[in-house]
Amino acid sequence: MRDLALLRRVRDRIDREYASPLDVESLAGGVGLSAGHLSREFRAAYGESPYSYLMTRRIERAMTLLRRGDLSVTEVCFAVGYGSLGTFTTRFTELVGMPPGRYRREGSPPLTGLPGIITMRVTKPVRNREVPQRSHE
Repeated sequence: MRDLALLRRVRDRIDREYASPLDVESLAGGVGLSAGHLSREFRAAYGESPYSYLMTRRIERAMTLLRRGDLSVTEVCFAVGYGSLGTFTTRFTELVGMPPGRYRREGSPPLTGLPGIITMRVTKPVRNREVPQRSHE
């Protein structure tokens, strides 16, 4: 039970500080665990590593900023904590299924009037390269 409370603190820190330079060592040190133990326990509790969770948070925030349309892809890249546009574009494309520039232009389906929980589910990036390939008819 103690570890679960510590894991929640780590997850909350990632949610708050996703744009900051975070690594598993500093996250683990912040709650008095080793990086290996934190990674194992975090994966067991949340189904993914702390690093994967951080990357997903960054992409979720990037999706929101890109939908707003007032920032360039490069500005969004740095605003969510990526130091490389190439890395950002690759990860975004893996999780969302299209490059960030295209996502910014085309956006996602209109979500006005939907409950927040539905909006969150519809816009949640897919992890582990699970974006279904679109057939070219």
